[in-house]
This record gives sequence, structure tokens and C-alpha cells, in this order.
Amino acid sequence: MNQIPEQWVLVAGGFHRKGGMDRANAALATFLASRGHRVHLVSHEIAPTLTTMAGVTTHIVAKPGGSYFLGDWMLHRQGRLVARAVKANSPDARVVVNGGNCTWPDINWVHSVHRAWPPCDPHAPLWFKVKNRIDKSLALRREWTALRSAKVVIANSERTRRDLVNLLRISERNIYKLYLGADSELGPVEPERRRSARLWLGKPLSHPLAAFVGAIGYDTNKGIDTLVRAWSTLCSCTGWDVDLIVAGGGRAVARWKNQIERAGLSSHIKMIGFTERITDVLAAVDVLVSPVRYEAYGLNVQEALCCGVPAIVSACAGVAERYPAQLAGLLLRNPDDVRELVERMRRWRESIDAWKESVKPLTAELRSRSWETMASEFVTLVQNPAVT
Repeated sequence: MNQIPEQWVLVAGGFHRKGGMDRANAALATFLASRGHRVHLVSHEIAPTLTTMAGVTTHIVAKPGGSYFLGDWMLHRQGRLVARAVKANSPDARVVVNGGNCTWPDINWVHSVHRAWPPCDPHAPLWFKVKNRIDKSLALRREWTALRSAKVVIANSERTRRDLVNLLRISERNIYKLYLGADSELGPVEPERRRSARLWLGKPLSHPLAAFVGAIGYDTNKGIDTLVRAWSTLCSCTGWDVDLIVAGGGRAVARWKNQIERAGLSSHIKMIGFTERITDVLAAVDVLVSPVRYEAYGLNVQEALCCGVPAIVSACAGVAERYPAQLAGLLLRNPDDVRELVERMRRWRESIDAWKESVKPLTAELRSRSWETMASEFVTLVQNPAVT
């Protein structure tokens, strides 16, 4: 392997534990800094644990008025300025960007592909639909420009790799697949932890509990609409004893709360909004449900599985390719098909203990791959792609 350059510039929306790609970016930054390298982070939000690490220089980028549109433009601009300044003093420095967030001809770590991710907002206000399409158009343009200039492209799943080749015509020779890592603290839940988590949620231990973890915005890509309709069907059946916890924030939280109340489902579906206690949610539940329409990977699903919690997820999600054949009963062929989701839920409920046993090998496999392992592989890969 070639000598690791002493300086790195990482450009990302966030370096923290609150989101999938932000968690991955934080893991890479932590790994580099812990190995004594000088790391420049250009971002809207950086975790305090990173800002205090030796060798880390932070460049915080504002979002004027909380605008993601203006924030994205400023991130792109600041990322290029920092990269240019660092490269002027250290020509061997490496620059890592994410998708279309900054155009720089070096390493592009792709966590999602906008060209594979169409808007899904049929019930959104008109102003949001217009804005959503303008944002998407600009994102597509930035994505195309950034990825076509990259020397090395790293995809977080085979799904993402295929989308880059088929939709953006990126050369297969330049794309490398790198699965995400897992937190060491995730693991099978002890009974006391489960009791504590149920108490926090106000739910008894006597009934099974399901969870949905994802953004609740006007765009319903995460599939909350399919799930609520499926739950309405399930609750109309005699004997259905599973309640649903919905964890996630966004503009449409109030709208969904009202819809759930009007449908008479408030006693069966509890919306808790945005929370940083996702591990407690996973400790409390018996299954995660993620009927996504597009998901480049799906860290929420991986984290559930790492806790020994079966996860029903759309087969089109990147994380689904990690599922062995014996777990095919947890995969949704069509995330818009309410009847299919209802059937998957019923089959899970009929064999709840068997499904917990069946995911154990996958749990062990996913937990064995740490964030440090992922970051180490990332560095090895970009230094010497031929070894992969």
C-alpha cells in the first residue's frame, strides 16, 4: 500500500451520529485523526468529539435562514476553497466529497444517487412540490458534474454501484463497493434494557411492538403512507396485538398525527417525533418495518439487525442485498403494495420467535464489521484500488 497522505479534506453535510451518511463520514474522520493525520472537515455540523481531536481543523458552513438550498451552495463553495488551499501546501493531500455536494476531481463517496431517487410527494402542498422539483433538478446537475470528474468513486452498496453505472454511465473501473460499519455497542438486548426501553415508551412487555424509523416529510419516500394503510388493515382484523412506534421528525409529522387520529389508530400507533434514542427504540421492539421506495443502503435496518431485531425492508434497498436467501420472507417486492406488507407482517407475527432466531447469523456478520474496519478499508482502497 502507498504511504497514506498526511492531510485529508472531507466535505460533508454532517460529521456526527444523527444520520446514516453523517455517521459514516464521522467514522472516517475519526479514524484518520486517530492515526495522526491532519484532517480538515468542511460541514454544517460537526460532533464535539471530533472538534477536540488533535490534528482536526473544522470549517463550519452556515445555512442562511436554515435554508438547505443556500447551505448546499455554500458547502460546495467552501469545500472547494479549503481543498484548493490545502492542496497548494500539500499536493499529495486527498479530498473526499459526497455525491454532488462539492465538485472536486479526487474521491467521491456516494451515499445516494439522485437520478435513482424520484420525488414522491402526491399529497404535499403545491409550494413543496414546486420546490422539491427545483431542488431535484439542481441536485441532478451537481451530481452529474461531481461524479464525472471523480478519479475514484466509492459506493455504499451494490445497488448504488449499479445505479452509478446504469444511470450516470460512470466507468465500472472507477467504482468500488464499501459496506458501512456498525457501532460496537449494538448487540442483542438484555431483558432489563428491554424493560427500561418499554417503560420509556409507555408500552407493556405483554404485547409485541414494531417500529418505523425515518424522516416524516412531505415526500413519502420512506414509505410511512404504505405502513399506516397496512396498519389500518391489520388493526381491523381480530387478534392483531402489535402496536407501532414511529420515530422521526419532519414537516409532515402533524399531518400524519391528525391522519392517524382520524383513522382511529391512535391507540395502536404512537408517533414520538425526532429522537436521538434510536437504540432505545430498537431495544424495545420486536421488528423494524421499512417500506422504502428508494434507499441506497439503510443504516436503520442494519442497526436493528445488529440488535437482533428482524427487519422487514423493501428488496430494492441496498441493505437488502446483505440478506441471505432464508430471510427472503422479510423482503418487500413492492413498497407500494399494502396487501404484500400486511401479509409479511402477519407471517412475521405467526412466527415471531422463529424470525428472531433466523436473523442471528446475519446479526453476527453485520456486528463483526466495525466502523474502524470500514474506515481502514476506505483508506486502503483509495491508496491502492488494485488490491480490491
